Amino acid sequence: MAKPSLSLINLIIFIIVTSSLPSLQSKPLPRFLGKLSRSSPPNSERRHQHSKPIQYETRYFPQNLDHFSFSDTPKFQQRYLVNSENWVGPQRHGPIFLYCGNEGDIVWFAENTGFVWELAPRFGAMVLFPEHRYYGESMPFGSEEEAYKNASTLSFLTAEQALADFAVLITELKRNWSAEGCPVVLFGGSYGGMLAAWMRLKYPHIAIGALASSAPILQFEDIVPTETFYDIVSNDFRRESSSCFNTIKESWDALMTIGQKQNGLLELTKTFHLCRELKKTEDLADWLESAYSYLAMVNYPYGSEFMMPLPGHPIREVCRRIDGCPDGTSTLERVFEGISVYYNYSGNADCFELEDTSDVGTDGWNWQACTEMVMPMSSSRDRSMFKTYDYNFSSFQDWCWKELNAKPRPTWITTEFGGHDIKATLKNFGSNIIFSNGLLDPWSGGSVLQNISQSIVALVTEEGAHHIDLRFSTKGDPDWLVEQRESEIKLIQGWLDEFYQEKKAAFDM
Repeated sequence: MAKPSLSLINLIIFIIVTSSLPSLQSKPLPRFLGKLSRSSPPNSERRHQHSKPIQYETRYFPQNLDHFSFSDTPKFQQRYLVNSENWVGPQRHGPIFLYCGNEGDIVWFAENTGFVWELAPRFGAMVLFPEHRYYGESMPFGSEEEAYKNASTLSFLTAEQALADFAVLITELKRNWSAEGCPVVLFGGSYGGMLAAWMRLKYPHIAIGALASSAPILQFEDIVPTETFYDIVSNDFRRESSSCFNTIKESWDALMTIGQKQNGLLELTKTFHLCRELKKTEDLADWLESAYSYLAMVNYPYGSEFMMPLPGHPIREVCRRIDGCPDGTSTLERVFEGISVYYNYSGNADCFELEDTSDVGTDGWNWQACTEMVMPMSSSRDRSMFKTYDYNFSSFQDWCWKELNAKPRPTWITTEFGGHDIKATLKNFGSNIIFSNGLLDPWSGGSVLQNISQSIVALVTEEGAHHIDLRFSTKGDPDWLVEQRESEIKLIQGWLDEFYQEKKAAFDM
C-alpha cells in the first residue's frame, strides 16, 4: 500500500483559511511550503541530474536559546553542513556562500540547492548550510518532544532568533578559521529566501549580499491582495486549458453534494481510491487543494522529484488527463485522473492516505504561522478555480489559541523587517539583494517584482516556478533559465569585486 509523501517540499506558505461554504468550513491555518520536515534525513548520496553527489561535513555549534536576553538560558546544538574543498582560504579572502536554512531538515535543502554547489568552484567559495532552529536535528531542550511541548518551549522559534543563529554562527566560525576578512554571500529559497533578504537588511556587516529566490516578503497584512496566491495557481491551470480550469472549479460543488448524500463519504472514498474511509468532505478538499498549489509551485519545464515524482510541465499533464477522459466521465472522476499526476505519477500507489503521518516538525511551522508569519489569503469568486472564501482572521486566531495557545501578531513582521512602501525603504536603506521570481510560482505575487535600485534587482521570468534558479542545472534547462542564472552570477561577481576593491583601497591607505 503506497502512501504519498507531502513532506518533500521547501517551498509553500500554503495558507489555509476558513471557507465561506458552510459544509467546507474548517481549514485552520497557514503552512509554509507544506509539510517540510522529515522523520529521517534524506539520502545525502542520492544522485541528481548532475555528475556527482554533493559532499559535506556535518558539524554542530552550541547556540544560545535566546539571543535577546542576558539571562542564563540553555544552549542547543545547531547542525550545519560545510564544504571547503573549493575554498581558496582566508589568505585570499575566499568567499563563504551561506544558505539560510528553512523550515525543515537541512540535508534536504542542501540536496535541492544545486546552484550554490555549482557556483562554489567558480568563486573559490566555501559552502555553508546551517539548519533552522526547531527543525531537523537542531532541537532545543534536547528533543523534538520537549521543544514542541507547549507555547513556553516553542516561544524561541522565531525568524529573529533564527537570523541571530546564522549571524552568531558565521561570526564565530570566521573567527575560528581566521577568516574575518572573507566576504559572505547569502542564498535562500522560499522562507529561506525571506530570511536571506531580511538578514542582509538586518546584518549588513555580516553579509555583503543576498540572493532571495521566491521570497514572498510582501505576503503580509494588506500589502498585496489576499486572493493573489490562489489566483496565480488558477491562472497556471487556465493557461493550459479553460475546460480543465472549469472542471476543477465545478468539482467543489460536486464534492460537497456527494459528501452530503447517504453513503456519500464511502462513494468519495472509492472514487479517489483512499486507503481509509473518508470521515469529512473537507479532508478530501484539503488534499486536492494542496496538490493543485504544489503543482503550481513545481511547474518546472523538466521532470523532477522535488516534492513528488513529476513530469515536465506537470500542470499540462494534469489538464491533459482531465480533458482526455471519455465522454460521460463524471467531474470527480476527471479530477481523480488529473490529481493522480501529482500523487501517483509513478503508478506505484494502490490507495492514498490523506495525511502523511510520517511528518515531523509540522507543528514548528504551525507555531510560526500562528505567531509572526501571518499571511492573509482568500479565494476570489470569479478568477479562482478554488471554492470561494474570504480571509477570516477571527477564525484563524481562535484556531491558533485552541491548538497552540498562541496569539497571532499580524503586524509584527512588517514592524520588524518592513514591507509597506517597500520601494522607498529598500532604495534608501538596502543594497545588494537579488529578488528572483518565476511568474508561474504562486508565491511570486508576494515578492519584489521590480528593480528598486542598481543594487536591489528583481529578476523575473515568465515561465519560472518556485525557486527553479536554485536547483541543479540540467541539460534540459531552457535558455531563459540559463540566462537568469548568468545574470545572478554577474551580480554576485560584482558584489565580490566591489568588496575586494574596497578592501584593497583600505589596505593601500
